[in-house]
Amino acid sequence: MSLIGRHAEIKELNRLLSSKEAEFLALYGRRRVGKTFLIREHFKKQMCFELTGLKDGLLKEQLTNFHHELGLRSRKQRDCPDSWQAAFQQLGSHLQTLRGSGKRVIFLDELPWLASARSRFLPALDYFWNTVLSRDPRFILVICGSAASWMIAKVIDNKGGLHNRVTARMKLDPFSLAESEQFLKSRKVKLTRYDQLTLAMTMGGVPHYLKEAQPGKSAAQIIDRSCFRKTGLLQQEFDRLYASLFERSDRHIEIVRELAKHPQGLTRSKLTKAYTTGGRLTQTLRELEEAGFISTHAQFGKKSKDTIYRVADEYSLFYMKWIERKQKAGTGSFLKKFNTPAWRAWSGYALEALTHKHIPQIKAALGIAQVDTEHCSWVHRPNKTWPTGAQVDLLLDRADHSINLIEIKFSQGPFTITKSYAAELRLKVEVFQQVTKTKKNVFLTFITSQGLTENAYATELVNESITTDVLFSEIL
Repeated sequence: MSLIGRHAEIKELNRLLSSKEAEFLALYGRRRVGKTFLIREHFKKQMCFELTGLKDGLLKEQLTNFHHELGLRSRKQRDCPDSWQAAFQQLGSHLQTLRGSGKRVIFLDELPWLASARSRFLPALDYFWNTVLSRDPRFILVICGSAASWMIAKVIDNKGGLHNRVTARMKLDPFSLAESEQFLKSRKVKLTRYDQLTLAMTMGGVPHYLKEAQPGKSAAQIIDRSCFRKTGLLQQEFDRLYASLFERSDRHIEIVRELAKHPQGLTRSKLTKAYTTGGRLTQTLRELEEAGFISTHAQFGKKSKDTIYRVADEYSLFYMKWIERKQKAGTGSFLKKFNTPAWRAWSGYALEALTHKHIPQIKAALGIAQVDTEHCSWVHRPNKTWPTGAQVDLLLDRADHSINLIEIKFSQGPFTITKSYAAELRLKVEVFQQVTKTKKNVFLTFITSQGLTENAYATELVNESITTDVLFSEIL
């Protein structure tokens, strides 16, 4: 299978290939997002050595694997090294025999598993880069790891050792909706965009999860099979996922669970009060955000300390709401819940979270791609002056003296603004203008899965209406 999407990442990898200096790339991203496939596929002609760490492997086992891989590449008999220093000396000797001036890639995958405690792997790698690779402009060293906290602490933020050696860093995110659509089509999976959104709200854009989609099956069937079947890929993925990415993953899970209870998110101060595991809250939040499990959102008209934290990982949200404590329900259980009021209510919230990841597509559809904007949320708690509360799903604060108040609706048919809902919308806009005292244009905007029903209320109130189809646009 050829690479799908990943345009920004491919551009950066091509830059490394055209560089006239030695390059050192640190690549990280959540488990099963396609890091290894990206490097192998894009650098398949330049790959001259590859080693993958063995989870919980002993030093002797890791060195044995190194010895085997080097033997396959060099076709030369060598003694198995007894240390990483000796291993990299052997690799250096092999690299010196390579002819030609073209780029050569050394790929060390699952680095945190290779660099176990007391292995002395990192000092040996640092020395190898300084004395061999950095001196030869042909070489690109790629280190890769799923354990975000480890890669950040030991490589990216570490002020000594490898920190000053890395020449490029890359975080690989899950697919966008456009990339997911291309991926499914490449596997002969033909689904409506409504069903594709349903999959995205449960699996996100993780390629390995999307492989669960089979031709001829609906989104509900795919979700039921992968999440509720006893041997389903995603039924037990939650704990494995966090444990593979983070040390002391109980801290990270506690934060995600707390945020999942609050669809509109929590400020740092409120999250601190609920955090009971103790210690390193700032670090834990940063690691979760770097790995894509939570996101931060400014609140319109508020200070930075009022920044909102929300769960951004679709699978985590779906697991905690629908899979956990329902695992014994078995195959077919989700098909019974699909289209229930509980599902419809939850899917609206899930679509809102997904929409926040596709702001460039929304701006393009609204004709404001070139306008500087800040996307944020807005919530008004009732007070004596304005006793009616109000909240905005998504707000675009624009540099052209305008604001889009965006309502997001997920439904199987066109969404209809009723008389009672029209009254709510009028009040929401009024409360927003009065509380914020904004002097900007305020445009009520709808994003719906199947469009708006044309009636008097829509004509009166809605300034812009777009469908979720725009989220599938590819932004290069």
